[in-house]
Amino acid sequence: MTVTSTDRGVGPLLRAWREQRRVSQLELALRADSSARHISFIETGRSRPSEEMVLRLAEHLDVPVRERNALLLAAGYAPHYPETPLDDPALDAVRQGMERLIQGYEPYPAIVVDALYNVQAANRGILMLLDGIPGHLLEPPLNAMRLTLHPEGLAPRIRNLREWRGHLLEQMQRQIALHRSEPLRKLYEEVAAYPVPEEDPSEEPAEPVPYFALPLRIEHEGRTLSFISSISTFNTPMDVTVAELAIETLLPADPATVKYLQSLMA
Repeated sequence: MTVTSTDRGVGPLLRAWREQRRVSQLELALRADSSARHISFIETGRSRPSEEMVLRLAEHLDVPVRERNALLLAAGYAPHYPETPLDDPALDAVRQGMERLIQGYEPYPAIVVDALYNVQAANRGILMLLDGIPGHLLEPPLNAMRLTLHPEGLAPRIRNLREWRGHLLEQMQRQIALHRSEPLRKLYEEVAAYPVPEEDPSEEPAEPVPYFALPLRIEHEGRTLSFISSISTFNTPMDVTVAELAIETLLPADPATVKYLQSLMA
């Protein structure tokens, strides 16, 4: 769960992050150029860490940017990282750069999502896959997980739904463990509870292909397209909003998918 109040001191919060990362006090001290005694004093509240020490420990514990601000608040300091709305002029370069990137990836699908999988940008390849989706699933805020796993969304079109669903739920579980986000947990509980359609025994198995990663096999206008997903994030972000953005691109996983998508552009 994301902690945003100061009702818990910074010591217990740092200890929780250290234990979650399975790092000993001594190991953390060595990483942060400190001592195990000082780390112990911080965790028990006998010593108040400086702002620099909080940030240093958070970095070595791989604490997400949003939670680093929570640690600073708990220690009595102001947040270090701003949280700028994506439509703010200050992020024009970020927003325009992402839009150029996903548009340049066409005809292959690409999408930008935030920490809760709300869609911030999508290209025509993604919009093609969403043809025929009911309007209530397309109302803002558009959520990629709901669109994918909802029984009225893409789920009935995904030929390997059980495998792909398992992959997505495991991905969300890892992010919940990393971010300890209650809104993300609620989203997980919602989409995990969606009914899974029964497998069609009459469906012929897919032709064996030497995939190097789990493919997304999805039907579009009577054809089964195959994609491999790749996710990119920003390196060393200094803003909470930017830190939580992810760009997912779908790489065609077989020649037939490449040929079909290129024919659409032509």
